Amino acid sequence: MTSDVANFVPERPEDRHFMAAAIRYAMRNVGRTGTNPSVATLIVRNDGDGRPPRIVGRGVTALGGRPHAEAGALAEAGDLARGATAYVTLEPCAHHGRTPPCAEALVRAGVARVVSAAADPDPRVDGKGHRMLMDGGVAVTPRVMAVEAARTIEGYLTRHRRGRPGVTLKMALSRDGRIGIRGGGQVKITGAVSDAQTHLVRARHDAILVGAGTALEDDPRLDCRLPGMADRSPARIVLDPNLRTTPDMTVARTARAVPTMIATYQTSDPERRAALAAEGVAFVACVADPDTGRVALPELLEDLAATGITSILVEGGANIAESFLQARLVDRLILVQGAVEIGEEGVTAPVGVEAARERFALLRQDVFGDDHWFDFACEGV
Repeated sequence: MTSDVANFVPERPEDRHFMAAAIRYAMRNVGRTGTNPSVATLIVRNDGDGRPPRIVGRGVTALGGRPHAEAGALAEAGDLARGATAYVTLEPCAHHGRTPPCAEALVRAGVARVVSAAADPDPRVDGKGHRMLMDGGVAVTPRVMAVEAARTIEGYLTRHRRGRPGVTLKMALSRDGRIGIRGGGQVKITGAVSDAQTHLVRARHDAILVGAGTALEDDPRLDCRLPGMADRSPARIVLDPNLRTTPDMTVARTARAVPTMIATYQTSDPERRAALAAEGVAFVACVADPDTGRVALPELLEDLAATGITSILVEGGANIAESFLQARLVDRLILVQGAVEIGEEGVTAPVGVEAARERFALLRQDVFGDDHWFDFACEGV
């Protein structure tokens, strides 16, 4: 809205410093806030007495999604919020739900200025939070480090903009561009340091998805095995249209400990379905794409979004990876290149590092032990 833009307050030199701190704090609960995004709020005072600005209140979206970050930060700041600046990684909400709008709470607390990062595409918010703040006499500086903040809540943003969860495709590649040996089970490609990083990525997603082939060959656990983070394991989804998964496999035997869903055709074996259900496995229906004969992924993702899933980490094999890439459903691509070579008997990756550099935007590159980690943004693939 043009009138709003005219009333926005320019960015100040210290704003990026505090917003960067807020974005880091928001990572605390990523993957644990249900359908709500993990947002952080910092309340910062500058009394103009020669002392540097100081944080007097911090908040992050609580587990399950409530209360919101602003409520926690205002509660911690108390009376010190009056006249202070609030740094919020997402535009404060403007709608009445089980609690009053966060924008209204900031006005009532006497906050003088709000600096926000990412815009909220939820039609109940989308500009209305800023409008409510300004109508209440609060100065607003929007879109400070908006791109960086959006990366921490990309699943939430994708769900609102596209009606599906955000998808991260991760593959481990050998130095010669292979991802394993067909029919040969697991092949160790990466080392302990990057493996730990993989478990951290798992913890930051709502669900992890593999195909039936990977489940049958590797019998994986698909959990988070970092010390003290077992409860951060994502839900598990096995893409198994013909229901080849058996009750004695790990994902089935542990389904009561870690939520597990199998995407399968309605016509799949009813006896096996009943046996898996007895272990605690849930099911989501899928249909075949009439053109490819493969599972229709867009429809499946829409159904998964309806269950409350906002982010999915795809760790399947070559066929699953290729399907998601061809359907243009990958939002982030993580390639981890190890030092080992597999040779001609290996399965060629559907996309390698050099091809990814040409097609996608490289967000960052890291080295973990002997492994090279490449993180690409794939919007618009």
